Amino acid sequence: MDLYLSATAFEGEYFLRQDAEAFRFHGRRGLKGEGWVWLELGVGKVNAAMTLAAFLEAEPGIQRVLVIGLAGAYPGTGLREGDLVLASEEVQADLGTRRGMEPLGFPALEKGGRRYYNRFPADPDYTGWLARRLGLRPLPLLTADRVSESVAEAHARARDWRAAAENMEGAAVAQVALWRGLAWAELRAISNPAGVREKAKWRTDEALAALAQALFRLLYV
Repeated sequence: MDLYLSATAFEGEYFLRQDAEAFRFHGRRGLKGEGWVWLELGVGKVNAAMTLAAFLEAEPGIQRVLVIGLAGAYPGTGLREGDLVLASEEVQADLGTRRGMEPLGFPALEKGGRRYYNRFPADPDYTGWLARRLGLRPLPLLTADRVSESVAEAHARARDWRAAAENMEGAAVAQVALWRGLAWAELRAISNPAGVREKAKWRTDEALAALAQALFRLLYV
């Protein structure tokens, strides 16, 4: 069973148009279709981690996890509104020092003899399959509870962490999935340049349309 996750129902609107069984999980919206489940996580890392961990306890049949949603593109990446971006890894950017957890000596996660500080690699097989299906090159994505509030801040984050786009949940999902031994991947659509907070300049409809087309290809083509 594949689990599709989005922070908001708004970002999961493609699934809300499907003929599927609706359910509620601790106040979150969800849908069950043939071979898949979609679940609303809530915004931010804490909501994402606690919702996913609880759901995996309740639904042991989940085999793969795909995070979907919108993202802000960092300067210099070449990503534009309406483009899709697939994660090669997720960066937990606001945990520890400005250079992360490693200077403190505390990994965020230890699993299978490996220490993860602030970078969580996407599952290579699942991500590779998605890349081939959608014609995408995986890129590092960055998660922060506080979004970039200026283009200068976005540029600094992109430089410091070598990331292509930012969001607020991906690293939390990645950490939970790795902890539980599940294959995870992340697919987002660019709605705006990171650091641009004027929503009149965002292209949310274009981004959601691109995401819907990709999901249709993954589920039905």
